Amino acid sequence: MPLSFTLAGQPLHAAPIVLVNHALTGNAQVTGENGWWSDLIGDGKTIDTNRFTVLAFNVPGNGTDSFIIENYQDFTTRDIAKIFIEGLKTLNINQVFAIIGGSVGGGVAWEILALEPNITEHLIPIATDWKSTDWMIANCYLQEQILNNSSKPIEDARIHAMLCYRSPESFKEKFQRTINQDLLIFNIESWLAHHGKKLQKRYQLSSYKLMNQLLKTIDITRNSEDFETLISKSDASIHIVAINSDLFFTPKENLETYNELKKFKNNVFYSEIDSVHGHDAFLIEYKQLDHLLADIFKAETIAK
Repeated sequence: MPLSFTLAGQPLHAAPIVLVNHALTGNAQVTGENGWWSDLIGDGKTIDTNRFTVLAFNVPGNGTDSFIIENYQDFTTRDIAKIFIEGLKTLNINQVFAIIGGSVGGGVAWEILALEPNITEHLIPIATDWKSTDWMIANCYLQEQILNNSSKPIEDARIHAMLCYRSPESFKEKFQRTINQDLLIFNIESWLAHHGKKLQKRYQLSSYKLMNQLLKTIDITRNSEDFETLISKSDASIHIVAINSDLFFTPKENLETYNELKKFKNNVFYSEIDSVHGHDAFLIEYKQLDHLLADIFKAETIAK
């Protein structure tokens, strides 16, 4: 199974390494002109490429390269974590400074820490959790039904997904029940249709099915030890970043995880992005993210 990756910033082994895990429709292109997180990662940005080596793997089968996985149900998030760990070993990386990821990328980050407790100094799971909840599994199940049964699977699945990625307040603020005069439909409808078509043009059905499966199967305790036993093995600082309007990985669930961690671990931190935009706020609220992550990435004492 091929594992492709990108490197940005300082040469490998010349600076602290930040591993960035991409979300459902993302890829390893995290910075630069087409980077999906280039507002956060780059020259002088929160994760400053003058100070760090930024490494990102493509989830095998995510559609970035020609490799396709059809038997998506055979894979869990942990399998991807194992593949990423093998990738790190192949690059002769024993420990990284930080592992950061949003949504399913953060789920992969949790799984990596559970498998390799000493692999990172900082774990930064954003808009995610160490397990998929019943609510998440239910939405992924509906996504799978659409992907397997719709005549326009990617478009229709994307339309449903956008309702989970944003919030009722976000839609209200953006659209105000306005009408698209050209199409004579509500602007919210034309916007959703646009997002469906846009994704259909650039995304493979097999990739969507696989990434949806990974979102559904996050669980560091699957066939393993309990949460406390697993995480107690790690000295890493854990920085949970929730979003107050997230309908997907809810802040209530994140707070429960934080409170559980606090019972047996001191270096855990919880913060919330205050946003109307729901789950997608981790891709939108860069100033808040910069503020919340500054203590980690802008400290003067970061050793090479």
